[in-house]
Amino acid sequence: MGMKTKVGLVQINNSFDRQCYLPYTVGILQAYAQRHLPTVDRFEFLVPIFKRIPVETAVEQLREAEIVCFSTYVWNVRLSLTIAAALKQINPEVVTVFGGPQIPDREPEAFLREHPQVDLACHGEGERVFCAILDHLEQRSWEQVPSLSWIDGRGLFRQTELAPRITDFSEVPSPFLEGVFEPMLAAHPEIEWVGLWETNRGCPFTCAYCDWGSRTKNKVVARDIEEVYQEADWFSSHQIQFIFCCDANFSLLQRDLDIVRKVADNKARTGYPKALSVQSTKNYTETSYAIYELMGAAGLNKGVSLSLQSVYPPTLEAIERKNIPAEVFREAQERLSAMKIETFTDIILPLPEETYDSFVDGIAHTMANGQHNRIQFNNLSILPNSTMGDPEYQRRYGFDIVETDIINIHGMLASDNPVMEKQRLVVGTHAMPRADWVKTRVFGWMTSLLHFDKLLQIPLVLMNHLYGVSYRDLLERFCVGDLPPVLDELRQFFTDKALAIGAGDVEFCRSEQWLNIWWPADELAMIRLCSENRLDDFYAEAQQLLEQMLQEQGVHYYETVLKDALMLNRRLIKLPGSPRDLEVFLLHNIWEVYRGVLQGEPVGLKRGRFGHEIDRTGQQWGDWEQWAREVIWWGNKRGAYLYPCTIETQEQQPQTGIVAYDNRQQQGLRGRCLRDDRHQPTA
Repeated sequence: MGMKTKVGLVQINNSFDRQCYLPYTVGILQAYAQRHLPTVDRFEFLVPIFKRIPVETAVEQLREAEIVCFSTYVWNVRLSLTIAAALKQINPEVVTVFGGPQIPDREPEAFLREHPQVDLACHGEGERVFCAILDHLEQRSWEQVPSLSWIDGRGLFRQTELAPRITDFSEVPSPFLEGVFEPMLAAHPEIEWVGLWETNRGCPFTCAYCDWGSRTKNKVVARDIEEVYQEADWFSSHQIQFIFCCDANFSLLQRDLDIVRKVADNKARTGYPKALSVQSTKNYTETSYAIYELMGAAGLNKGVSLSLQSVYPPTLEAIERKNIPAEVFREAQERLSAMKIETFTDIILPLPEETYDSFVDGIAHTMANGQHNRIQFNNLSILPNSTMGDPEYQRRYGFDIVETDIINIHGMLASDNPVMEKQRLVVGTHAMPRADWVKTRVFGWMTSLLHFDKLLQIPLVLMNHLYGVSYRDLLERFCVGDLPPVLDELRQFFTDKALAIGAGDVEFCRSEQWLNIWWPADELAMIRLCSENRLDDFYAEAQQLLEQMLQEQGVHYYETVLKDALMLNRRLIKLPGSPRDLEVFLLHNIWEVYRGVLQGEPVGLKRGRFGHEIDRTGQQWGDWEQWAREVIWWGNKRGAYLYPCTIETQEQQPQTGIVAYDNRQQQGLRGRCLRDDRHQPTA
């Protein structure tokens, strides 16, 4: 028997401590070849490279391979190219194949000539192409292989026709059920694997910033449901704690509810998986709400993503999302809030036609419609095969683009990173010149810090709900004009970071002091405020600003309401070193009004004497590092920055409109009712 041809597979994913993603893409290529290649017995598939490792280590693992296939995206393409170049140095005869979304469909010749270490570039779906490449490997004749581009031996650019899409998913075997990953799992028992799961393929939308719908031509094909159930059992039997579903629009299909039922049943029976992350469909149906309710009840998800991106009609038209009305997201927000399901909203900046004014109005509109858990402000990054990857599109909308290193949010400050990946960030457009982009970016960080990191959420919600002050006016007051020292320092920190990104710096802030990771600017600002004992100064300055704003807008009888809201918010911020529960008495039912707004069930303001118990002992943190990790980092999407609070006593007094107590009366009561030890008698 002759020696088998060794096939190397490389899909470099991000990893977090001991957690690594299963290399699904190269796994499914191997599974397809093993089923469909007549001469598959001639090949030996090496254990895939699945995470970032030193180049020399990767080369050593691949040195015996005669062909190496790389699955590439923006987070791994440079390291993949570096490994391929090093392989070519020790073995010029090795065939290197590059596929994935990072391989440009526009001008592939330029890509191949810039990277001579790439022998073959694959376009579109890879299963059939990979199988055909292996079938023609011995002859090294590629003219009969579809969806390829290459530079031939005479230096000429060659390209074959794109293969038709797979329309019957039964053609593609499951890598899980075919046992593809078993050797890799056995070789790495120390790793906690994160599953990547594809129950259907395709996207019916053609958003201009995304390459998904444009590459799949709007068609969605689904794997057989019984096979999907078997895959769910595989995850549970292999104790996969976290599954990331790669479907572009989960809940688009009625059967997705049955898939969630299966996963929830498996979790109840086996304990696995712990969580299931899905990317929600853009148009919500009754199936969607039933899925989210079931996932919440089973403890499978941390929240539902509402991929809004923008609410500005000219922008939605420019990015080809006008078929997804903003009203759909408003209704979804209201219904999910009523169902007590947490959501977070994705917003991209700067998108075409979006101005500073339209952006901040859109954020205020989204908050007024009930989004108080989290808005994720994402910088626009250009993907090569998206509509925005077209240079003509970029010229039409005046894209101002900078190249920056890619840094993972909360990623480690790795000193041994072999190759830094790059991304092309948009930091300005015709409608939002760079100076306006800086203002917009500062507004986003300030909004995150004050509202979604919960530092001022209670007074901001009450000022909007009770006095009709817009969220835009409230938040802009902390971004413009003369500011007192602490707030001015925060604004300057955000401004400096935005300017640095515009000059090519990374998106996040490095901190050796705080867990040695990369932090979003708002989270690092919050850590510093709390750990440096500056919260009291912050709240005093915030009170000064908000009082001034209410006076300027002609609002009366706000004093005690505002002070109650600020004081309660300050006491609720989670901090380490809180040994006792806290009992707080307020002159208004502040907590009840605030929670009513968040839950879409408004409650009228009452005055009297309201006792609140703040649970500061149910969860504690021994030091600032533990607090930074568990509260600020892990609470990112859930906004879990406030202690639990319950109303223990209510002594309501007659209400004659929104009229607060005399300041002297409130100050006297306040001095008596703030007690760290609830068992200590009141003075």
